[in-house]
Amino acid sequence: MFAITDVQAHCDIPCKIYDPATAQIAVLSVIRLLDLIHELGDTVTSAADSAQLVRLTEQKETHAAAVKHDVATIWGDYFKAPQIEAYPEVHELVHTIMQQASKCKQGIERENGENLLASVNRFAEIFWATKGVETTSVIAPYPPAMAVIQPVLASA
Repeated sequence: MFAITDVQAHCDIPCKIYDPATAQIAVLSVIRLLDLIHELGDTVTSAADSAQLVRLTEQKETHAAAVKHDVATIWGDYFKAPQIEAYPEVHELVHTIMQQASKCKQGIERENGENLLASVNRFAEIFWATKGVETTSVIAPYPPAMAVIQPVLASA
C-alpha cells in the first residue's frame, strides 16, 4: 500500500524498560563459573572433567559477552546528551566494562570478574541516578553471594 520496504525501530527494546540487572546477573554468573573452573583444579585427568571444563568455559564466555551486549545496548540506546552531561564518565566506564568483560573471556582469574562486577555496579548506579531512582547495595542470594546495586523499589 505504501511501498515501504524497510522499517527500523530507534530502540532495541521498548523505551523505559532498560535495566542493568541483566548485566549484573551475567557478571555474577561469570564469577560463579570462574569459581567452578577453579574447583576442578589444575589437573583435569578424566574425559568427564575435560568435558565439564569445556562447558564451564563456554558458559563463562557466553555470559561475559552478554554483559558487553547488555551494557552497550543501554549505553547506546538510553544515554543521550542530558545523561552524558550529568555523568561524563559513562563513556570511559563503558569502555572499561568492554575491556574487563574481554579479560573474563580470555582468562580464568577471579579478580577480573570482581573488577567487572564493580564497574557494572557503578554503571547501574549511574543509570538509576539518571532516572532519579535511589539505589542500595544488596548481597545476591545465590553463589557467589556478592554485592549488586539495585533500585530502591516503592512498595505497592
